[in-house]
Amino acid sequence: MPVNDPVGDLLTRIRNASAAKHASLTLPSSRLKVEVLKVLKEEGYIGDFTVTDTKPQAEVTVQLKYGADRSPVIVGIKRVSRPGLRRYVGHLEIPRVLSGMGVAILSTSRGVMSDGEARRQKVGGELLATVY
Repeated sequence: MPVNDPVGDLLTRIRNASAAKHASLTLPSSRLKVEVLKVLKEEGYIGDFTVTDTKPQAEVTVQLKYGADRSPVIVGIKRVSRPGLRRYVGHLEIPRVLSGMGVAILSTSRGVMSDGEARRQKVGGELLATVY
């Protein structure tokens, strides 16, 4: 069954696998999902991910990260802009997640990037998700 909100599906699968303390998870791949996963990896919220080209659709396997006491690195991951209510922000209105301790993920005209990178490049865009 096709998913109407692929990014929301990605975030929910990560949230559920992390809560269940799984080492990894496999899900259908898309360019937007891979870009979001790149930001999560750069910011240190996931270990690594690999894209395998299988038929009929490519799959991505995500390695989750845990602390020393097996507590998940991702405490909260939330979809902000969704298909029913899109949320766009300018570079001056990008929210600070947990006073800078978390990360907002944006889809901009220059690609998917973290809130810090968007502020540096002075670009706004669609506020996809927040992670902390």
